[in-house]
Amino acid sequence: MKQLRTLKKWVSDYVTIKRGCDDLEVLMEFEKTGDAEAAEVNAQYATTLELLETLEFKNMLSEEGDDLSAVLQITAGAGGTESCDWAEMLMRMYLMWGEKQGFKIKELNHQAGDVAGIKTVTLELEGDFAFGWLKGENGVHRLVRISPFDSNAKRHTSFASVYVYPLVDDSIEVIISPSDYTWETMRASGAGGQNVNKVETAVRLRHHPTGIIIENSETRSQLENKNKAMQLLRSQLYEIELQKKLSARDEIEASKKKIEWGSQIRNYVMHPYKLVKDVRTQHEVSDVDAVMNGQIDPFLKSYLMSVGQKEENE
Repeated sequence: MKQLRTLKKWVSDYVTIKRGCDDLEVLMEFEKTGDAEAAEVNAQYATTLELLETLEFKNMLSEEGDDLSAVLQITAGAGGTESCDWAEMLMRMYLMWGEKQGFKIKELNHQAGDVAGIKTVTLELEGDFAFGWLKGENGVHRLVRISPFDSNAKRHTSFASVYVYPLVDDSIEVIISPSDYTWETMRASGAGGQNVNKVETAVRLRHHPTGIIIENSETRSQLENKNKAMQLLRSQLYEIELQKKLSARDEIEASKKKIEWGSQIRNYVMHPYKLVKDVRTQHEVSDVDAVMNGQIDPFLKSYLMSVGQKEENE
């Protein structure tokens, strides 16, 4: 059913673009006779071109795993409270982007900062091609701004790491030996409630061969949290296998870099000037507020296009 739904979407998008092209031809004929305004023709052209570019771009998301949902983990780096606040700002950016894409979003794990912001958060973005869109976000994101936590109003640099991996579904089999992992249970952190802080519903899963640690406190049921943690472990192991198979991608290694100077993939500068610049593609935008409100498609597209061009050249 999922494959059928995907194929139907390709056909419907093509039909929409074909209809747009036909309407554009009619409008151009009307403009020659004075029955249509040039602005109307330009608007139809821009709309049709955007639809065509979106469809062409979607065709680039054809690697194994690109069509799967995504798990996104954000971790505060060097910088204390300032970095925890920056991690929360990044979380808001991805949440707003995901909502605009129509993805269903769940918070799987959340550790609040000591003063403000978050130490780490894990989000599940459920939707077609979520991983394909976000796979280029792996790495360190650097913020430069006047810190609201500094009474001297000095400029501060903060870091946070983003790690994205595909969420495996039932059609993908990943075999894990019971001797390779161990469980720990703990009380969930939070504001309290009937179960929170009273019953050990949160779980921590350790996979010894890889060193992967999964924490989950999504629900009040320890069994459900264990099931979700196992799914996340399978997802990370699947991503590692993808890396071995698709050697052109190096997100796993990039995610292991220290969360500090010299390892960032993107800079967000809010002072003394406003600029967001991707270090890998050199794509830059001066409207920082729009980017922080979830308008990150230009960065996602520029990265995927650069990867596609690199593969073509090779």
